[in-house]
Amino acid sequence: MNIKIRLTVMNFLQFAVWGAYLTSMGTYLAGVGLGSHIGIFYAMQGIVSLFMPAILGIIADRWVPAQRLLGMSHLLAALFMGGAGYYAMEAGSEVAFGPLFLLYSLSVAFYMPTLGLSNSVAFTALEQAGLDTIKAFPPIRTFGTIGFICSMWLVDLLGFQANYMQFFTCAVWGLLLALYANTLPGCPVSKGGARKSLVEALGLNAFLLFKQRKMAIFFIFSMLLGVSLQITNGFANPFITSFQAIPEYADTFGVQHANLLISLSQVSETCCILLIPFFLSRFGIKRVMLIAMVAWVLRFGLFGLGNPGSGVWMFILSMLVYGVAFDFFNVSGSLFVDRETDISIRSSAQGLFIIMTNGIGATVGTLSAQAVVNRFVDFNSTEPQVAGWSQAWFIFAAYALVVAVVFAIVFRYKHVPETK
Repeated sequence: MNIKIRLTVMNFLQFAVWGAYLTSMGTYLAGVGLGSHIGIFYAMQGIVSLFMPAILGIIADRWVPAQRLLGMSHLLAALFMGGAGYYAMEAGSEVAFGPLFLLYSLSVAFYMPTLGLSNSVAFTALEQAGLDTIKAFPPIRTFGTIGFICSMWLVDLLGFQANYMQFFTCAVWGLLLALYANTLPGCPVSKGGARKSLVEALGLNAFLLFKQRKMAIFFIFSMLLGVSLQITNGFANPFITSFQAIPEYADTFGVQHANLLISLSQVSETCCILLIPFFLSRFGIKRVMLIAMVAWVLRFGLFGLGNPGSGVWMFILSMLVYGVAFDFFNVSGSLFVDRETDISIRSSAQGLFIIMTNGIGATVGTLSAQAVVNRFVDFNSTEPQVAGWSQAWFIFAAYALVVAVVFAIVFRYKHVPETK
């Protein structure tokens, strides 16, 4: 089978796993009385990303082929997520924070490293086939977003977005990918016979990239922008469904099918991925990331201004700019890391990128966002909380704007446009 098709299937399943719960878990948690803990659930994805991607990246670079490790990680993640679903089903409305959080945390501990591992598998396979990664990867990655959308729609249309069945859906997708990963092309591991230093033996070379000013600043701003990554995943669905407390909005499409409305973000993401080769080759990493930062300002600001009724166009516009906000940062960033690092530390470098974005950045972002939301929104109140939600979204927008301005001043990278 054509390598592009094989990698397309891998990406579809990779993100279908995530799409089953990422945008709807907040609504489930709020429904079982854990609304004030939404932030820590999403932050756990960041906490495990502080060390798990680096550890598994090192293992993939040194000992276990990346495609094998990808399969093993998905198998374990699926088993633990299935366990979380089973506990939630048995507990019903008496769900306790501790058991659910533990099982969920173990699952994401093995899932988060697969984001970097799947990139390494794809880049390696494409290079082995003699293909240009910058041109060949984005269309393949597009089907990852399509997988995410299909999983979101499945959960919404089957009525799972407010209950534990989303966890079982995630587990099924994960088991499928665990099996499929073992059919992918083999990835080489570094087994040189020469004597190596301790840093080289442990695969910690990627951290030496901080010695390069360009890479150090890139990773620092990746962390600062990573703060924004999980905020809307955790809080957009509970925010939109909260309009149900206002009679004039209670029966609107957005309130009844928040996941379908939010999925416009992923539709936009699918389209924007295809623009990356053009923008990255024409404008370079600095301008592409700056565009992403401005898009995050709009993403949050429009949430603060809109509503599911007459202001639904602002919600829709917010969903559309998400594609630029996410892709121009996340996908372009991984391609930049791939181009700027040696093949011997590629998996480790991708793991480091995940640590800075989905690790430190997302952890700080979701915990801070929870503090802001708890300050302005009362999850235990039956009164509408729209004003409080709006204040929270404006604070997030202001943060993104500050990061964009500082980045424009500090990050200096001379881009040389490609010539045919």
